Amino acid sequence: MMIGDGINQIIITGNHSFVDGWTIFNSSTFAVVGRGFVAVNSTFRNTAGAIKHHAVTVRNGADLSTFYSCSFEAYKDTLYVHSLRQFYRECDIYGTVDFIFGNAPAVFQNCNLFPRLPMPNQFNAITAQGRTDPNQNTGISIQNCAIQPADDLNTTSIQTYLGRPWKEFSMTIYMQRAGSNTSGRVDWSGFHVIHSTDATNFTVSTFLLGDDWSFDTGVPYEGGLL
Repeated sequence: MMIGDGINQIIITGNHSFVDGWTIFNSSTFAVVGRGFVAVNSTFRNTAGAIKHHAVTVRNGADLSTFYSCSFEAYKDTLYVHSLRQFYRECDIYGTVDFIFGNAPAVFQNCNLFPRLPMPNQFNAITAQGRTDPNQNTGISIQNCAIQPADDLNTTSIQTYLGRPWKEFSMTIYMQRAGSNTSGRVDWSGFHVIHSTDATNFTVSTFLLGDDWSFDTGVPYEGGLL
């Protein structure tokens, strides 16, 4: 377990990037592989900047891992939800293109998502989910999360999308917050409205089997729909 004094009070920072010769996988400022890892009240930052393209802040491949009241700050590819069950509660996540990406089963609950100013001629995409097989029990579930522009994006007309289908069977769910409906959305194959019965499949208790382990972390969570 890693416990900080608060967001912006403890900062783990780095600047590795794709442009500087690092692979996306190895560009992360902080990498997690230990089962049951918990981080609380901490900031993770990659300062490479938008001009350096892929520059990961945290790469998480830890089963039963939890981040609570943490901040993830970068531009392209901020948070790599690489693999295995992950839970994020009341976190702030900043980025531009694909700033939550990967192929883990991951639930984001009561988080704040902050699109930032990208490079010229780029648009923002909050998520890029990487499911390659329809039988994989993976996906990105965004539950009751607020989306608002970061300060540098407030006065621009940059387009920001909820996500893009990175791989053939990408699975991303937005639910229980403004923006979760499909009004004016793109008409991709497989893009559709889900109802409460379907949405329950992407909650902490069902999607992550969270009742078996989340309670032990001491981090608050809602197991089902809010």
